[in-house]
Amino acid sequence: MNELKLTLETVDPAQFWGSNNEHYELIKRAFPKLKIVARGNEVKVLGDEEEQKLFDKKFGKLIGHLEQYGSLNTGEIESILAIKHMAESADAAPEKVNGGGGEVIVFGNNGVMIKARTANQRRMVDSIVKNDVLFAIGPAGTGKTYTAVALAVRALKNKEIKRIILTRPAVEAGENLGFLPGDLKEKVDPYLRPLYDALDDMIPAEKLKLYLENRTIEIAPLAFMRGRTLDNCFVILDEAQNSTDLQLKMFLTRMGPSAKFIVTGDVTQIDLPKKNMSGLHNALRILDDIPGIDIIYLTGEDVVRHKLVKRILKAYGDIQ
Repeated sequence: MNELKLTLETVDPAQFWGSNNEHYELIKRAFPKLKIVARGNEVKVLGDEEEQKLFDKKFGKLIGHLEQYGSLNTGEIESILAIKHMAESADAAPEKVNGGGGEVIVFGNNGVMIKARTANQRRMVDSIVKNDVLFAIGPAGTGKTYTAVALAVRALKNKEIKRIILTRPAVEAGENLGFLPGDLKEKVDPYLRPLYDALDDMIPAEKLKLYLENRTIEIAPLAFMRGRTLDNCFVILDEAQNSTDLQLKMFLTRMGPSAKFIVTGDVTQIDLPKKNMSGLHNALRILDDIPGIDIIYLTGEDVVRHKLVKRILKAYGDIQ
């Protein structure tokens, strides 16, 4: 096994490795084939020689960034390290991306790159930088929720916000969960499971558990948002087609001065009782021209699940 020794000579090791070694853990996850051991300003890297060369190059870029700008955050690290997985690796086959470039949004567990994989997902990434409210509307499998959660996790890692709040209307989709045993949390968690699943991919289990316990990340039914002011946080309303007009108005007016809101929905899958109209149609109509609010419609071209999903959606008439 090859050994590479590097030294941090021109930057503060504590600043380079980050608070609680956050940067160190991120760098390790980006190079899963290498064993990286850091003690003070000394770094020892064990593994394949080609991987070591890539690490050495990226390590130099990280140091150069810190020297030039005097700071280094997780987003900047991810941006610098992402190049490793693209054209610079001679052995790596290019990932097919339908427009949008496929830039890494955030590194998930075990260094897995979570990317905008389609043109409209890339539009979501670009839009949330410029707008404080984003509606992402499209059929099942287009990555609306997953992309939104990735953007929220990135904002938390970059310390742009202090909290993530994820919410859904607790509307039964043909199943009756009201008589299940357990406390309130145990009864509503089945509605919120897709949000947990996305977070499981992006945040290590122990850290996610801590975030949930100290409410850095909060997952709750939409009804729990009433009366609150949600500030300095990234808030996602998922399955918004199952909210009524009043519920959606209530949610949008919770927004504090320093918040980002993403609303996702699929107007072809409304599970509300027939007497209740979905509030999503009205919101899309009346909010369309307000500066700071953007609406992105995802299509069949954005379906990223199994290839049969697109055919199924076509058969049901949800996409053309």
